[in-house]
Formats: sequence, structure tokens, C-alpha cells
Amino acid sequence: MDINDSDGRVRGSKGRDAFRTISEVADELDLPQHVLRFWESKFNQIKPLKRGGNRRYYRPDDVILLTAIKKLLHSDGYTIKGVQKLFKAQGLKATIEQVINGEPVAMDHGPDIGSAVPKLNLAQLDNAMKRLKRLRSKLS
Repeated sequence: MDINDSDGRVRGSKGRDAFRTISEVADELDLPQHVLRFWESKFNQIKPLKRGGNRRYYRPDDVILLTAIKKLLHSDGYTIKGVQKLFKAQGLKATIEQVINGEPVAMDHGPDIGSAVPKLNLAQLDNAMKRLKRLRSKLS
């Protein structure tokens, strides 16, 4: 079964555009099937085709989306809520492209307000701490 067909796939395996069962996707992503079902409940963008007996068939785009979600959750340290916000803020396609291309994915949190906060040096912080301690002792 190691001989490649003319379309570049291993003979006996499914084509790149073929639908996949939940067990095939779970094996491909090295995840338990229940995780895929759980993610379906958390990400409305995952919409496998359901046939008789509620059997799920994942489209190639679903598999790409699941791959991106897995990377964001397991490798990049996002939470489910964080990934949902990322999809909402950046758009699904843009986020998937960044993940698939290996680009860093970061949510825009608005303007950097750190530059508006005055920087205090160590001596200023030490003086402030001493004043607070004196005030506390007066109140005691």
C-alpha cells in the first residue's frame, strides 16, 4: 500500500477532498473522539455532515479548522474562550491561515496603554513604600 496514485495519495487511502469519519479525524489529530464532539458544542464553526444514526462526516475544511483549534489550544496555550474571541476578532479564515502558516497568532487588545503610565524608578518606589509604612504606623 506504499505505492502512490497519480493524484499523490497512497493507494487505498482516501483522497485529499474526501469526507472523513470521526474516528479517522480523531486518529489523524491524535485526539479522542469525545474531544471532537465537545469542540463541536463549543465552536459553532465546526459543522460535520450528519447521516443516519448521527454519524459524523467531516469535510476537508472541518479537518483544517480542527487542526487549527488543536494547535491554538494545545500548543499555543489558548483557552476555548480565547480561541472563540480570536475567531470573532480576527475572523475565522484569517486566524486559520495564520495558524496553518505557522505565523504567531495574537489578539489585538487595543492601544498599548503602557506608554501612558508613568514609569517609576526604584528609588521613587522605595520612597513611596517608606511613606506608606509611616502612614500605617500613624494609623495604628
